[in-house]
Amino acid sequence: MKSNVVVEDTFVHSEETNLTVRKTSLFFTGDGFTAYDCKGQLVFRVDSYGPDSRDLGELVLMDATGRCLLTVRRKRPSLHNRWEGYLGEREEGKKPIFSVRRSSIIGRSNVTVEVYSNPTEEYQIEGSFAQRNCTFFNADKVSVAEIRRKVDACAHVVLGKDVFSLSIKPGFDSAFAMGLVLVLDQIQVDDFSDNRVDADPIISDDPSFSS
Repeated sequence: MKSNVVVEDTFVHSEETNLTVRKTSLFFTGDGFTAYDCKGQLVFRVDSYGPDSRDLGELVLMDATGRCLLTVRRKRPSLHNRWEGYLGEREEGKKPIFSVRRSSIIGRSNVTVEVYSNPTEEYQIEGSFAQRNCTFFNADKVSVAEIRRKVDACAHVVLGKDVFSLSIKPGFDSAFAMGLVLVLDQIQVDDFSDNRVDADPIISDDPSFSS
């Protein structure tokens, strides 16, 4: 199994990892994301995601204990809505470890992720994050992570879009994957603000994927 460590090897597993991600409102202090494993244990969290946070263009991913794992920050100015990721807390002069950008500034497009430590390590994110239906592919077009709508197994009901599944394939860094979720969420917010349609909407006959 090839291991792709970007943030920390602690979050790279030999088996597929399935996280349940919950997004809260963006209007109060302490808002953000939480991610739980299949046993209901907290794995990742993002707090102070609302207007009172220190920088609306900067988000910090933490582990369950509150340790800073990754900081993602919007790069300005940027035609492609580029974001950059920093290991741990971002400090002045610290170099980013990866970047995320739209593949095109015109119309619908996928999202490209570049890892600076390895020029050959590039990922494409295809699909619609707004519909919670997208896939992360490596340079060989092999799926390394997926975002899907969450289904209540007992009631057989598709849950709202604020609760979704993040599945990470063996060998892929789940902290890195979660950092990319934060960026996708912000790109979607920007799209909504600009009155643009989200990238590559998925067309399905399944009513559970309708708005």
